[in-house]
Amino acid sequence: MNTLATRFHQLHQQDLLILTNVADATGARLVEHLGGRAVATSSAAVAWAHGYPDGNALPLERLVATVQSIARVISVPLTVDVEAGYSDDLGRVAEVLDAVIAAGAVGINIEDGSADPELLARKIERARQVAKKRDVKLFINARTDVYLKGLVPADERVTETLRRAALYQSAGADGLFAAGVTAAYEIDAICQGTTLPVNVLGFASLPPPETLQVLGVRRLSAGSGIAEFLYGAMGGLVNSFLATGKLDTHDLKAFTYGEVNDLLK
Repeated sequence: MNTLATRFHQLHQQDLLILTNVADATGARLVEHLGGRAVATSSAAVAWAHGYPDGNALPLERLVATVQSIARVISVPLTVDVEAGYSDDLGRVAEVLDAVIAAGAVGINIEDGSADPELLARKIERARQVAKKRDVKLFINARTDVYLKGLVPADERVTETLRRAALYQSAGADGLFAAGVTAAYEIDAICQGTTLPVNVLGFASLPPPETLQVLGVRRLSAGSGIAEFLYGAMGGLVNSFLATGKLDTHDLKAFTYGEVNDLLK
């Protein structure tokens, strides 16, 4: 397992690592087959696949079963999005992380959301302790939602992101996920302001991968975007089939994150 963990760490020190987020084992195997150097889960996509909304609602046993099924069919590193650890209780967070690592994850995403960043720092410390007991060189990717949730005024976003990056790095984080940043000058400032490998989310307004690499980005994630498109395509096919009895693949479009998530609330 540590061979995969070491490889995953190394992938963040080379060129841009492009991670295609999946919901299940077949999707993970497809990513590896098509050349993915690692596989990532999307917390939203995994929750949706099990009939739950995104947002700390997925039962642990469903998450663990998904991780086990993915790890069984791939030979590349697997990183798992654990949302905010599915709890604010540090003991419970430790249980979740221990189960995810035991199931085959060598990396995690864990996020701050709208909570006090000190709470995520404590969760990161607990994750490091759990990984040490498991003797796994876990890659802890700390996601900050400064941009995604608009936590501070626009002119303070870079400064606040870097403040949190320093806090999370001190707690034991290996990477910084600045989810939602898209402007090249802000990406550059974030990459220059931290020694952590920087991860960005693949929004349409993001600079191309070649530019991201020049700016210093080391990881690009699809997030829930692929799942949103797939559910949108399914909706188009179902609607057409119900109306005509034929599978019409024209004019398919993605659902938005909100449309999929709202279906399950």
